[in-house]
Amino acid sequence: MAYRIRGTVLPDGHVREVYVVDGRFTFTGVDDATTLLDDGVLLPGLVDVHAHLSMGTPEGSDPRAEAEANARVHLDAGVLLLREPGSPHRASTGIGFNGGLPRVQSAGRFLAPPDMGFGDVAREVTDEDLPDAAEEELAAGTGWVKVIGDALAFAPRLTRTFAAETLREVVARVHARGGRIAIHCMDAAVIDDAIEAGFDSLEHGTTLQPDQVRAAAERGIAWVPTRSIEGVIREVIRDAGYPRDEIERVETALASQPDVLQQAVEAGVPVLAGTDAGAVPHGQVRREVELLIDAGLSPTVALGAASWTARAFLGLPGIEEGAPADLVAFRDDPREHPAVLAEPALVILDGSLIHAPDEKGSVRG
Repeated sequence: MAYRIRGTVLPDGHVREVYVVDGRFTFTGVDDATTLLDDGVLLPGLVDVHAHLSMGTPEGSDPRAEAEANARVHLDAGVLLLREPGSPHRASTGIGFNGGLPRVQSAGRFLAPPDMGFGDVAREVTDEDLPDAAEEELAAGTGWVKVIGDALAFAPRLTRTFAAETLREVVARVHARGGRIAIHCMDAAVIDDAIEAGFDSLEHGTTLQPDQVRAAAERGIAWVPTRSIEGVIREVIRDAGYPRDEIERVETALASQPDVLQQAVEAGVPVLAGTDAGAVPHGQVRREVELLIDAGLSPTVALGAASWTARAFLGLPGIEEGAPADLVAFRDDPREHPAVLAEPALVILDGSLIHAPDEKGSVRG
C-alpha cells in the first residue's frame, strides 16, 4: 500500500506532498495512495541517543523482554531510533524495525574497572584488558562501544577510571575496526583526555569547559548532555557523601551548563538529545528537548538534537527521496509548541504504519 502525507517537512520548512512506497519516501505522486494526513509538521522520527533499554530490569525477569517493552514505550512517544550506549546485558542487540520496534544501535556492555562500584551493571576490565574487551563488545553490539571514564558514586568526588594512554589505545582500536566509541565523562580532566583520545561522543559532560567546547568542535565530537538526569546527579553526590567543595563544584557546573551549551552550538559541536532512560523513565525525549530549550538553545536546534541532527550523527537520512520511510507528524509545529511532542498525529516506521489519525483526528494504532 502507498501512503500520501502532506505537510511542512523539517528541517527545511517546505510544504510538500510526501509519498511512502515500498517502505521508502518519494516525492513523485502516486495516484492510488491513501492520504493519512493533509496538514501537519513532518519529522524523520524522534531520536533518543542515550537510552538503556535493559537498565532497571527487575530481578528474575527476562532482560530481552524488558528491553523490548521499554523500546515499545519509546515507539509510542514517536521515537523511531535509539542508541543504547552500554547496558548490563547484550539483550538489546537485534531489536529493531523488523520486530515492529524502533531502530536500535547498541554498544554492548558497559566497560568499567574492577572494584569501583560498577560490578552489578558493567563488564569489569583492567586498563590492560580494556582494548581487547572493547573489540569484543563492538562485535557483540551494533557499531558502538561505551567506556565508563569516571565514577560518580564510588568515592566522595568524581574519580578517574582508566589512564589517558589506555583511552587513546581503545579509541584507536575501535576506530580501526570501523566502530564508534562513547565515553561516560563528568570530570573536566577526563573530558580533556576523551577529547584528546578522539572519542566520538561525550556522554553527560557535566563539567565541560568553554575551551573544551572548541577542542571538541575541531575534532567533530558530539556532546550528549543528558539534562534529564540533573536531579539524579544531585541525589547521588549527596548520598555518596561528597565534601562541600566538591558538591559546590558540581552544582556550579550544572548551573553554568546552559551557557556552555550555547557556546557548543555556536562552535559547531553536535549537541544531541539523550535522556539516560533507565536512570529516568523511558519515552521522555520530549522532556530533554524542553530542557535544551530552557538552556537557551533555539527550538529548531533543540528539536534537531532529538530528530534530524541525531539521525545524521547516527548515519541515517531524514525525509529524502529514496530514504527509508521513518516519519512522525504533528498537527501543530513543535518548534512553536514543544508540548505537542507528547501527541504525535502520525507515526510511520520503515514504511509501516504504527499510528494514524482516525476520522475524528485522534490517533489510532
